[in-house]
Amino acid sequence: MTAEHEGYLPGTPEYRRVVWSLFAAGTATFVLLYSTQALLPDLTRAFGVSSEAATLSISLTAAGLGAGLLVAGPLSDVVGRTRLIHLSLSLSVLVAVASALAPTWTSLLVLRFVSGVALAGLPAVATAYLREELHPSSQGRAAGLYVGGTAFGAMFSRLLAGAGAELGDWRWGIAATAVMSLGCAVLVGVLLPASRGFVAVPGNPRALLEGTRKALSDRGLLALYAIGGCVLGAMQAPFNMVGFRLTEAPFDLGLGVASLVFLVYPLGTISSAWFGRLADRHGRRTVAPVGTAIAAVGVLITLPEHLGTIVLGLALVVIGFFAVHGIASGWVPVRAHAGGASAGQAASLYLFTYYLGSAVFGTLAGLAWTHGHWVGVVALSLVLLAVTAALTLALRRTPSLVPGQS
Repeated sequence: MTAEHEGYLPGTPEYRRVVWSLFAAGTATFVLLYSTQALLPDLTRAFGVSSEAATLSISLTAAGLGAGLLVAGPLSDVVGRTRLIHLSLSLSVLVAVASALAPTWTSLLVLRFVSGVALAGLPAVATAYLREELHPSSQGRAAGLYVGGTAFGAMFSRLLAGAGAELGDWRWGIAATAVMSLGCAVLVGVLLPASRGFVAVPGNPRALLEGTRKALSDRGLLALYAIGGCVLGAMQAPFNMVGFRLTEAPFDLGLGVASLVFLVYPLGTISSAWFGRLADRHGRRTVAPVGTAIAAVGVLITLPEHLGTIVLGLALVVIGFFAVHGIASGWVPVRAHAGGASAGQAASLYLFTYYLGSAVFGTLAGLAWTHGHWVGVVALSLVLLAVTAALTLALRRTPSLVPGQS
């Protein structure tokens, strides 16, 4: 942050423009990222593909996003945060429109991967932009609103796509998410202030490689990266396949009604904030295993053929997932900085493994459904949560790099 710009304070017009722009940008990003999740049963019928093949429409987008993050973060140091945010949103909307018009299954998958790469611009720079443009005393609450936008987008994506598919077909569902994201992109284009605290740095491949080496040499950071991938995979598995379960007997729900289960998503915003406060009070090492246990209980509760227990179980999965993810994602830059590694590089690597977990385990969930129906999906999720639990317990034995902190 430059000496001339100390950061916008709450109550100022510029502060409001920043936080609501980032809320809208986060909404658009996650609306497009998960735009096909509620449409998976429709995609299997439209293209004659299996359930595991249908999950590729999400997994490939997550893989593209993960790959894009490794480039977008360093690129933003050179070209600027706001320029990359605007470019990311504009390209993403165009790719979404093209996806709604995709003539073949292969072309749709290619476009979904490209969509992930295009979407990487926002998550790669959002926290850096907030740190540079807002006063330090207000960055925490602004980051919370940004996370709220991502959770809102993740929820609304399923609801909007499901409703669009009820009116027409999967193309209408994707088109509906594209229209909403276009509105968000226009809002960001009008409201987002130009960077004042950003200072461009010249591209330095050697420094980038050194920062990456340090971020990959700490056992604690490696465990946190793995936790991100495993815990997202554990949540992605049941949420990817619940549409198939609810549109079949004994429920026989339409896609629009089935997508209402995603209304449990706002619980994640509450959970991440509440467990974050608990972690501040009792330590990250103590609280992270609790979130894992809550998610595991939720997965087990979904086993009975009862709509109420399925919704309750998925709600607990969301609460547990956001607790662990919120703690782990906040832990990474703190530990990286204390260990002399680049906090930005470490955060990018965490997000890379996070979305890699979505890509790999989201597709494995389709195989689990094909061969074991819902019991197979539950088994996959529980295995991933067991690995997550083992990693959180291992972190309890990992020396802290920050005196008095975890």
